[in-house]
Amino acid sequence: MQKYLLGILTGLLISGLAVIILFFAALRLGTQPAPVPANAVLVLRLEGEIPEKAPVEPPFPILESQTPLTLLENYKLIRRAASDPRIKGIILEPRGMSVGWAKLEELRTSLAEFRKSGKPLVAFLRSPGNAEYYLATACDRIYTAPEDNVNLKGLRLELLYLKGTLDKVGVGVDVISAGKYKDGGDIFTRTGARPETLQVMNQLLDQFYGSLVETIAKGRGKKGEDVRALIDNGPYNANAALQAGLVDQLAFEDQVQSDVENRAKAGRLDRLNGRQYVKGAGDSGGGTRVAYLVGEGAITRGGGSDGITSGAMDRLLRQVRDDASIKGVILRIDSPGGDGIASDDILFDVMELSKRKPVVISMSDVAASGGYFIAMNGSPIVAYPNTLTGSIGVYLTRPNLRGFYDKIGLQKEILSRGKYARIDSEYAPPTPEEAEKLRQEVEVFYKAFVSRVARGRNRPYEQVEPLAQGRVWLGSQAKENGLIDELGGIDRAVELLRKKAGLSASDAVQLVPYPQRKSFFEVLMQRSDEASILGKTVRALAGDRAADLLTIHGVTRMMPYSIEIR
Repeated sequence: MQKYLLGILTGLLISGLAVIILFFAALRLGTQPAPVPANAVLVLRLEGEIPEKAPVEPPFPILESQTPLTLLENYKLIRRAASDPRIKGIILEPRGMSVGWAKLEELRTSLAEFRKSGKPLVAFLRSPGNAEYYLATACDRIYTAPEDNVNLKGLRLELLYLKGTLDKVGVGVDVISAGKYKDGGDIFTRTGARPETLQVMNQLLDQFYGSLVETIAKGRGKKGEDVRALIDNGPYNANAALQAGLVDQLAFEDQVQSDVENRAKAGRLDRLNGRQYVKGAGDSGGGTRVAYLVGEGAITRGGGSDGITSGAMDRLLRQVRDDASIKGVILRIDSPGGDGIASDDILFDVMELSKRKPVVISMSDVAASGGYFIAMNGSPIVAYPNTLTGSIGVYLTRPNLRGFYDKIGLQKEILSRGKYARIDSEYAPPTPEEAEKLRQEVEVFYKAFVSRVARGRNRPYEQVEPLAQGRVWLGSQAKENGLIDELGGIDRAVELLRKKAGLSASDAVQLVPYPQRKSFFEVLMQRSDEASILGKTVRALAGDRAADLLTIHGVTRMMPYSIEIR
């Protein structure tokens, strides 16, 4: 009887929730976006991550403000605002941003283009760090609150190693890699960085720091050595930042808007956020339809919606290929790589697509290892100077949990037939013969990777292999070494596609995002198998790198580390 009542209550609860969701969905469909006011200031709040791929549309309109705009949406709205007579200026409010250098450069370039319109472009900063201040230097004035601070104090990299911890719990990890710089497995097998890792990390840090100094110096009209001295004396309270010339005025948000209204000489301005502007302005429409096809996240097999899955990506590539209204494709990659076989599958469909339509590759924050591999279809490649790319190499991780099992009293008896039947067992380290078998497999994948790059870049294997070795390159270094073709962002990718598609400079281009934004209901109805749930749980608890332990036997084309600006 109790189970029967519990079942009824559960059914009523689910039904009630469905009704509420359907009600708000109907409300959303029946709500018309408010028009853009005739006299407005665009308040551009950039917080947290700025995705390349459109996030899921929430079921409740009240949650919509929590969904970030994509990089492409921000790119479009800033450029549109420059020529929109209704928009009299922009107030930039970046806070707590978690993006890479490439996206920052794209956003800053867009803001610099807006500034050419002559409209006021100001930044109102709240406890800014490096990323927020970097963006703010594109503005003609920078404000912060009187009791705030400017957290400008330089850059640092922290490298995490787990061997000491794994030893304590009896877990071992065997790593086989190809390429002396392919150090992704070091997190499990070392207690500190190898010399090759330190070499690359210091080069990355030098270029990131140099870019930060150069950008601040240019934006604030200072000499590079003066900016370095300012950074060495940071962080600053508001008054000290004002005295150092890092900000122009101490003010509150209402005072900032009043200053913009005075400079715009347009009277009282209505505040308009980015999402309101995107919805109210509508689609600019017109022009040749060009697919802006995004691959974002780690590469895995299957057909799920998280990251770049081979099944979903292949379907998307075929959809674009078969759409007669699409005249060209910009393949936008933001991926550290992942599964080697999935990368092969995706590259095949990218190559099939490029046989039918002109394609240009545009790299975002990172397009490395498998993320670089899927760009090897022979099309022009554009990257930012600070894009993380290359990492042409592979590695394999094989956990050994015998010590851990002994600690918790777990025992196994293994019966097998076949010489290598136990090669992927986690109960013991590999035998010398098994280790050699795995090493051969890794070497085959590595040579195939380098060969694919050689064909894609139209260069001999012997020229590419020294640039491989699993080494991560920045975009500017990749350009010097012939691993990419051009330095630039979305604008440069569009220019190259115009040439490939035979479009003139006057022909309008409409960037059509793929995949399209999905509703909550579409995602809810998607199948999610047990393995994907397990993967999501482990990644939520332990992070992407620790989750590599789930891959008992599989060759990975994965960048060895991720970098966050702090």
